[in-house]
Amino acid sequence: MSLIKSLFFAAILFVPMNTSVTLAVTTSSTMAVSATVAALCTVTAQPLAFGAYTSAQTDATSTVSVTCTNGTSYAVALDAGATSGATTANRLMTGPGGATLRYVLFNNASYTTNWGSIAGTDTLASLGTGVAQTLTVYGRIPAGQYPTPGAYTDSVTVTLTY
Repeated sequence: MSLIKSLFFAAILFVPMNTSVTLAVTTSSTMAVSATVAALCTVTAQPLAFGAYTSAQTDATSTVSVTCTNGTSYAVALDAGATSGATTANRLMTGPGGATLRYVLFNNASYTTNWGSIAGTDTLASLGTGVAQTLTVYGRIPAGQYPTPGAYTDSVTVTLTY
């Protein structure tokens, strides 16, 4: 028994007597985070290709893609094109020797609403959704034109106002 007592006392002597526990102290705070989102829009347009015109009414479509921040009001206008003498109601493509070919652009599938450039009158207005919105351009070359054979082109400027 005295051997057990001796081992017990020896074990106590090797245990550190000044054992302290260190606790980590934490504190917290908040950080304000802010941003201001500005109204922003982008627009892209695809080519409108009528193909071969044989003096019969020829229709074709193209698309304009508008991406605006969610809730941003916008209007898309199409100008008269680059050919001299054209209007938004009577656009003209230019061909060989300065010959012209009349065409019209509409913003509805029934080809009844001219797509022009006067805000609130013949532009197309909507609200941005934060994702791309595809707008269809409906083009028509009226029947009964007999211009010089060859390639005809024009360039219409798409203007996005927001």
